[in-house]
Amino acid sequence: MSTIEGPATTATGPGLSAEELQPRLAEHRGELTGYCYRMLGSAFDAEDAVQETLLRAWRSIGGFQGRSALRSWLYRIATNVCLTMIESRGRRARPVDLSARAWEPVEASLAARRGEEAWLEPMVDDRVLPTVGDPADLAVARESIRLAFVAALQHLPPRQRSVLILRDVLRWKADEVAALLETTTASVNSALQRARATLNERGVDRDEAPMELSAADRALLDRYVDAFESYDMDAFVRLLAEDVTQNMPPFEMWLQGPADVTAWMTGPGKECVGSRLVPVAVNGQPAYAQYRLVGGRHLPWALQVLDVRDGRIRAITSFLDTRLFAHFGLPTELPRAGTA
Repeated sequence: MSTIEGPATTATGPGLSAEELQPRLAEHRGELTGYCYRMLGSAFDAEDAVQETLLRAWRSIGGFQGRSALRSWLYRIATNVCLTMIESRGRRARPVDLSARAWEPVEASLAARRGEEAWLEPMVDDRVLPTVGDPADLAVARESIRLAFVAALQHLPPRQRSVLILRDVLRWKADEVAALLETTTASVNSALQRARATLNERGVDRDEAPMELSAADRALLDRYVDAFESYDMDAFVRLLAEDVTQNMPPFEMWLQGPADVTAWMTGPGKECVGSRLVPVAVNGQPAYAQYRLVGGRHLPWALQVLDVRDGRIRAITSFLDTRLFAHFGLPTELPRAGTA
């Protein structure tokens, strides 16, 4: 995957052959996917947006005169694609974003749900994060795909969203963003100020979580897996922060506090007994693919994304959209214990 950099790359003039153009476009797929994911909050929508961006670029390369870098030109197309998609599809959210109060009672938590298009979706790291680059830029990239940050972005007006991502995540200069959006530098600076203020109001702190997990955090996660797979609720509850939250799209419910989380696990969630967890790298956070035991087989059930801070589990978001397993290349079934 390409490294993080500003928009100034070698300009590409007209007259590229198909053989020359194809790899040049493919070079930018990863970073464009990351940009579109932050804009749209959906792994599926992001992939669709990038595909549409590259298709439009392919079709219109004859009109590209090389007055700007190929990368800048692709971002202009991607931005227009995303703005159109946002206008037609609306904002995605997490259950915790829809209500200021946790769901009560726990037993009724599965009473309401919405379609997949309503919810923020996770994204696997290797499709959007660079593997090499300046450590500070890598840290920004990682923090800017965390669920809380991507969810907060969805509260921004679309053009403010684009400005904040380009300026604060991708490190573009104000005049470069203004050229891309065909506006003034003053307008870009104003939009950035308003976007930052909105994120501050929503309590988003991108410096809270460390870039790498500590040995203690990794040990905590090992205990989490052991407790979940054995369904040992006494061990499980000891891992949770006092203000822990649990979300489970597509259900509207969200829970808060160890008592309600464990009440859900032993009540509506008791069918998860016997599950197995497989670690995956999702949204720059610890995450697991949960395979639930069904008729003696371990089949896809949920992607669990965890927020780990201060030696405790602060949030558990379980995405029940099993389409994500195939989309991210995860197995459609786990082998039986003791088999290869």
